[in-house]
Amino acid sequence: MSFSFHFTKIGAVVAAGLLASTHNSVPAAAADPVTFRYLASQGGISPHELANELGYFKDNGIKIENVGYAQGGPASLFALAAGSVDLGSAATSAVINSIAGGNDFVAAYASNGINDQVQSTFYVLEDSPIKSIKDIAGKSISVNTLGAHLDYTVREALHQSALPLNAANLVVVPGPQLEQTLRSGQVDIAGVGYWQSTFEGVLKEHGGVRAVFDDTDVLGEIAGGFIVLRRDFIESHPEAALNFVQQSIRAADWSREHPDEARAVLAKILKDRGENADLAKHWRGFGLRPGAQAVPRDLDFWIAALEREGKLSKGKLKAADILFDPNAQAKSN
Repeated sequence: MSFSFHFTKIGAVVAAGLLASTHNSVPAAAADPVTFRYLASQGGISPHELANELGYFKDNGIKIENVGYAQGGPASLFALAAGSVDLGSAATSAVINSIAGGNDFVAAYASNGINDQVQSTFYVLEDSPIKSIKDIAGKSISVNTLGAHLDYTVREALHQSALPLNAANLVVVPGPQLEQTLRSGQVDIAGVGYWQSTFEGVLKEHGGVRAVFDDTDVLGEIAGGFIVLRRDFIESHPEAALNFVQQSIRAADWSREHPDEARAVLAKILKDRGENADLAKHWRGFGLRPGAQAVPRDLDFWIAALEREGKLSKGKLKAADILFDPNAQAKSN
């Protein structure tokens, strides 16, 4: 069995690069599809969910199964480590932390990115005295979970402002309660993740809020998170893993080229889950580069940040240790 893919940027170690030049799938060898169990995110979707709705997995030996919701990326990774699911979805910082902690995970492809169109934003009420990042010291900020993207964005913002990393008080708030906790004064600042644009749209629609900063002000353009697989799962199902990545990225590219149609698919998914389908109109996309392409800075930025905080030993991890390498997988088969 042999596979051939074209790689760019980081080279053969970049998972997303395998799709930069082709969307043709690897023929499924098994008659029975391989099931990928996963946890969904309220109010949003991942590229593999979109791929499934578009029928991209149908003839490629893949079946996906939603087994519940994850409060955030770390919970998704815990479930993956426990074997309760077959794929996780988490912020890059959380993925690196998990791998550094001993989990044999592989970042399969970039699931979301931040740029001028898609970003995480930190909101206050219109009459709040908070005007800039320097004003967040001593304030309470809602985040979806600790140890993930919003948490580390706040830490990085504090670091860049020469403030202690614990200068702000982070409060865990689920997406559906973001607006309520801000307007009732339970938090001073609402952190709305790039994956929560559906909830952000409602917050802005109701008015009386303003943005203080967003994660691109702090991080620049960067991959926000990755879909993660266990290495042993990839080794047991190499063709399914390749097809899963390939068709998921194909769906992400389709959504960028057909945003209105993608929002219609999201509305159907939300309705099927029993969520508010009307939220789909606020969805802004995945924020990914074409082909979900990763670049060195997507990983190196967070590796350096975690090394600086003492959470990761210097030189312990590099991008090649983290990213899916289908060429190596092909050679083993």
